[in-house]
Amino acid sequence: MNILIVEDEKAVADQLQQLLQQEKYRCDISYNYRDAIALIDEKRYDLILLDWNLPDGDGLSLLSLMREEEINTPVMMLSANTQIDDRVKVLDAGGDDYLCKPYSNIELFARIRALLRRETPQKNTLLSIKTLTLDTSSREVTVDGLTIKLSLSEFDLLEILLQNKNIVLTRYQLNEHLCRDYNSLKQSNLVDVHIKNLRKKIALDDFITTVRGVGYSIKG
Repeated sequence: MNILIVEDEKAVADQLQQLLQQEKYRCDISYNYRDAIALIDEKRYDLILLDWNLPDGDGLSLLSLMREEEINTPVMMLSANTQIDDRVKVLDAGGDDYLCKPYSNIELFARIRALLRRETPQKNTLLSIKTLTLDTSSREVTVDGLTIKLSLSEFDLLEILLQNKNIVLTRYQLNEHLCRDYNSLKQSNLVDVHIKNLRKKIALDDFITTVRGVGYSIKG
């Protein structure tokens, strides 16, 4: 899989490239708008990770230009802008996903995998295992066809576990995904509380596996 990183901060781009290469992705980097256009014209990419702010333009304009030229490569916008209006602008311009900085690496890779395996809009929004289905678009969870009510944090925790099924995620990683409170991640028992609530609400035997001393996993 070929991924293009468009990021003006060299240290950030280089670190991201290294992380992706460790996961066996092939990566190119562009540090500005002009070079990004040249690379997109020259090569075929499976995914573009696009920073909003570039020294000679902005990511939103680049995204709009790509869609105008019927370049349909999946694009994930990476931005420190947290306003809902900014996310809407990206999606309306043809973006496929939006991730706010700072982000956890497990969430980034889960979203990358989701975009790379996308085949149809319907398939992209549904995560299913056993008799449970989670819709990332409507944020609805059903078990045996019946809707169950989850809190925002419970939904986010279940989503990240499903996106990483058969992978053991540590409590620290899950805490990082839920709260990003870096000063208290190691001390927080937030994940254990939400796991207990999820098990009770989902009520499926052996659905979430505890890996003693490490964390949790969903197998399927």
